Amino acid sequence: MEEKQSLIYLFFKRTVDIILSCLALICLSPVFLVIWGLYAFGSDKGPVIYKQERVGKNGRHFFIYKFRSMIVDADKVLRSDKKLYEKYVKNSYKLEPGEDPRITNFGEWLRKTSMDEMPQFVNVLRGEMSLIGPRPVVEEELQEYGDQIEKFLSVKPGAMGYWQASGRSNIGYPERSEIELYYVDHASFWFDVKILFQNLLSIVKSDGAY
Repeated sequence: MEEKQSLIYLFFKRTVDIILSCLALICLSPVFLVIWGLYAFGSDKGPVIYKQERVGKNGRHFFIYKFRSMIVDADKVLRSDKKLYEKYVKNSYKLEPGEDPRITNFGEWLRKTSMDEMPQFVNVLRGEMSLIGPRPVVEEELQEYGDQIEKFLSVKPGAMGYWQASGRSNIGYPERSEIELYYVDHASFWFDVKILFQNLLSIVKSDGAY
């Protein structure tokens, strides 16, 4: 019975993912055009979309899509400064906006409003991600999950998750891994609905977004 309920839940979850991601991409298309225009002709001229390799369900690697909020070749710039990169890793793979040389002024606004995440509806539509689930991590971050890596990777990563709803960048490792694993153990339709509304509230409040 539990397995059947799980299959029903996963089927319904995927159906909702497809419907909502299609609607979001259609409704947000004017915003996409405006952002494209700013990057095509503005001072931060360059690629509109930033993609980064992440680890998904069952260890499958994929490229996550975001609106570019950083300078071109941002990863190379960060890794070239060994001291800053060490601080980045120790700080749960984050840097404060004021000390991160990669983030552009427009990019800082995109992150504050979470609009940089909008292209991930494409990842959701393609089935690489779900609307709700643990945030997909880079390969290096898997070490933060210790002997629970297999559990963490047993579910599809999400565009929005319990960690984001709980405080996002205000919560670092190891607490973040505990929150993400809690979701894996308690995933359900109503928990997903709760997380969705908590995330929307966090976006409005710009809580932990940087």
